Amino acid sequence: MDKSNQQKLVVLIDADNASPSIISDLTAEIVKYGVINVFRIYGDWTKPNLRGWKEVLLDYAIKPIQQFSNTSGKNSTDNALIIDAMDLLYTGKFEGFCIVSSDSDFTRLASRIREEGLKVYGFGENKTPKAFISACDKFIFTEILRADKAELNQIKKPDKKALIGNKKLITLLKIAVEASADDTGWAYLADVGQYITNREKEFDPRNYGYHKLTELIRNVDVFEIDERRDDKVKHIKLIFVKDKEREMGNL
Repeated sequence: MDKSNQQKLVVLIDADNASPSIISDLTAEIVKYGVINVFRIYGDWTKPNLRGWKEVLLDYAIKPIQQFSNTSGKNSTDNALIIDAMDLLYTGKFEGFCIVSSDSDFTRLASRIREEGLKVYGFGENKTPKAFISACDKFIFTEILRADKAELNQIKKPDKKALIGNKKLITLLKIAVEASADDTGWAYLADVGQYITNREKEFDPRNYGYHKLTELIRNVDVFEIDERRDDKVKHIKLIFVKDKEREMGNL
């Protein structure tokens, strides 16, 4: 069993900066990284704008934390979330934190948690400031986590010409493959994916309309792909990739 999928996780949601429409796919995404041990959401529950969240709290066993907005211009909800996060951090009981918000106020919190050696997974909209994204180990845009699958389908898959024309994407993929490659130029795709995540925290093939990195790599069509059998587990296929231009350069 993959131990990384058994991490004890704390999930903290900023209700003012997250939509309840993501909750189903949000929880499905989070359990890829571990087991939810603490699930809390913060906001002023006396306000009508949080009614949508109220309707799903019981279904997902989320504990609402009331924080009155007593002072104009001060985000007391953010402060409450940060204080609770630090209290939970110091218990030493958890391996990772999931912070659900598009607010840059949590940048320092994410950095501080990582300083203690714990993983931080961020979830927010495309508008999330780069500083907060970079402070996390991985950041997932919530536009791809909508409960309404029709919204996900609106992320149009670019054709091969458009993908190849995306110089930033192609450069990132090529650098990742080269950095992960052995002396023959072949790179294990899982290592490529890890390199990309370490470099670009918000990278996700779903941002381009593909569910897996393998699908994106195939459609970019600038890499050779080799599927190999795992010597230990015969039914498992290991995918390796090589830059086609690298191979041409050796001719």
